[in-house]
Amino acid sequence: MCVALPGLAISTDQGQLTGRGLEGFYRAGRRMLSRCQVRVAGREPLAVQARMLTADRARFVGTLRASADGGPDPDVVVERTRHADGTERITLRSAASRTLRLPVEVALGTDLAELSSVAAGRAGPELPASVHDSGLRWSCATGHSAVTAEPPPADALASAGLLRWEFELPPGGTRSVELRVRPDGAGATRTVGRGGATSPIAQAQAAGDDPRAQALLHTCVEDLRALLLRDPGHPSDTHLAAGAPWRCGLAPAEALAAARMTLPLGTRLAAGTLRTLARTQLAGPRSGLIPGPRRDAGPHLPPGCTATEATLLFPVLLAEARRWGLAAAEVEELLPAAERCLDWLRTAVGDGTYLPDSSPGGPLRCETQAHAYRAALLGADLLDAHGRPGGAGLRQWAQVLRTSFREDFWVEDRGGGRPAAARAPDGRLVPHLAAGAAHLLDTGLLGSGATAPGLLDKVQTEQLARLLGGPVMDSGWGLRSLGVKEAAYNPFGHRAGAVRVQESAVAVAGLAAAGYEKEASSLLRGVLAAAEAFGHRLPEMYAGEQRAQGTAPLPHPAACRPAATAAAAGVLLLTSLAGIRPDAPAGTVTLRPVRSAPLGEIGLTGLRIAGTPFSVRVSRLGLAMVEEAAEGLQLGV
Repeated sequence: MCVALPGLAISTDQGQLTGRGLEGFYRAGRRMLSRCQVRVAGREPLAVQARMLTADRARFVGTLRASADGGPDPDVVVERTRHADGTERITLRSAASRTLRLPVEVALGTDLAELSSVAAGRAGPELPASVHDSGLRWSCATGHSAVTAEPPPADALASAGLLRWEFELPPGGTRSVELRVRPDGAGATRTVGRGGATSPIAQAQAAGDDPRAQALLHTCVEDLRALLLRDPGHPSDTHLAAGAPWRCGLAPAEALAAARMTLPLGTRLAAGTLRTLARTQLAGPRSGLIPGPRRDAGPHLPPGCTATEATLLFPVLLAEARRWGLAAAEVEELLPAAERCLDWLRTAVGDGTYLPDSSPGGPLRCETQAHAYRAALLGADLLDAHGRPGGAGLRQWAQVLRTSFREDFWVEDRGGGRPAAARAPDGRLVPHLAAGAAHLLDTGLLGSGATAPGLLDKVQTEQLARLLGGPVMDSGWGLRSLGVKEAAYNPFGHRAGAVRVQESAVAVAGLAAAGYEKEASSLLRGVLAAAEAFGHRLPEMYAGEQRAQGTAPLPHPAACRPAATAAAAGVLLLTSLAGIRPDAPAGTVTLRPVRSAPLGEIGLTGLRIAGTPFSVRVSRLGLAMVEEAAEGLQLGV
């Protein structure tokens, strides 16, 4: 899958686009070309290799024997380089001892179907083609598509959807054809800048004892850049699409979560995401709420509201982006929207203790209380820093919530207890152990390198760490979304047992920050092993079956890959090893590395604090050293 949104190209490892399944070139969710089959001298090349070159580009290699007396060895190599922007270059290389005259045919077709229709098996038949310019054109009531070729074909047959060339290849010679797939009349796909100063995501690198770290970080950065979108009304503002191929648009909660996890790569993505979502905030009775769809919450809870999660993440991201060096003018610009989010929180809680469910009569969710608590503490910190009122009230409510939560959401059992997944309106606890509990460890970053206090006390936190690191939750490939011993556990269940990479990374970072390095290291190694099995392009989730010798994680058929939260999670996993805690307004950065150094020595370069390069190295002894930083940035204690 080649991705550079709004462009997308989906192929099998054979390289030929046959029109079956999801294959094809897409733009903005519509299939521009479904069939692109190459024949040389009347035969299809034998596929011998397919590999990704970058997030937006793949290379397919096939061979064939064109000489009658050539024996069993191939003497023509056919290489196809496919780009997400709708460009494909077909190159023929001859290894024959004499000049070859080769007819080349490319059969093309499309249905101009929406991706959702293709996925549901309702794509419809291929459309009739017409000869157009140096290629073919297709039209329907909802769109148009054209393929142009360079050099122009010697012959174009609209009825068969066929372009033909006659090439002469001397020994060692090459000939190429470039196809360009576009909506009729459109230019090249305009993607967000992928390189250097034009990209809001820094090209960070990792080096050290474990080569998988660099491979993972490189791929995650590539995938994040491929998923970047512009706000159509404000093209200077960028945000991340949720993932390809299923969710190539904005999902507010996931965009905010991914921007937060990628703060070590710079604050420009966070700023663009915040500005984009501030423009969507509701007015009226639900003033301050950032709209979002409902989301499945697993077999034991009704669907949850991502609007609540997004609204609570907004002030958290702004507060932490400020710590990472977001310019004061940009923080001031976004502060009113953050205040509206916090006002919504205070209104929704009212005179109560807990943030209620978005549905009347719905349960009080553990994960929601963790998000609300973090928003209150970091929001209060943000308000105080800018001389705005309301911080004291938020802290007071957070203290009440913390005191009550430790009693009301804790399930006592013979194993030492666990946090409940939710509390029903009648006070009954939903005791199932789920990965959402990891958010209790994600308390957020305050000033001077300090993290906010957690909702759980020390004993409860230790018990939660033991549970997350135990075999019930740790699959060996990462954190299961539901414990393997729970009723309705399903290793492929979206929130019923599958490994969700974002939650695994949140758990690793939270456990490491709380000092539970053994459990954090086990989960980290599991996700890193899974990433290697997936070619370092992590899907948003995969099956939670137990890892065994010689096995590989099972892909989830409905998972996006690449996915914004998974790619951002890879960044969080690696940067958490160094425990980077900046306080740009105070001019300090504090390091709290994982002392056990689970990946051995690791160096991270090309990170960003306050817009300037930052590099750090963690030794095999777990000691961290700053190797590059902005002038005047002091190391905190």
